[in-house]
Amino acid sequence: MWEISVSSKKRNEMIDITYDIQKLIDEENLMEGHLFVYVPHTTAGITINEGADPSVQRDIIETLKKLVPENADYMHMEGNSDAHIKASILGSSVTVIIKNKKLMLGTWQHIFFYEGDGPRNRKVYIDIVK
Repeated sequence: MWEISVSSKKRNEMIDITYDIQKLIDEENLMEGHLFVYVPHTTAGITINEGADPSVQRDIIETLKKLVPENADYMHMEGNSDAHIKASILGSSVTVIIKNKKLMLGTWQHIFFYEGDGPRNRKVYIDIVK
């Protein structure tokens, strides 16, 4: 198992970690398998979506803000209930196939870490089944 560190700069942010993961595959010389990417945080998530146009990430963040506003009638005392809900919507893991040392992502697909309660320093765990 491997670990990637992610540092967010904003409260809500999508950070492209595709290249960090591909670099790990290259360094480990991994030919094929199933890659599991897991986020061990309750106010952060992981998703696969378009990486070519940054406005897509902005649209996702803004839509999540509309669906789950930061300040609503939440009972959680820490003031980050919206981040917990957004993280649950996105999920805490994704699976990607590795073939010929490459992530089998679609043409426009990238892997994004979603920060819902930043800025923070976070961890992402990577495991591969060969």
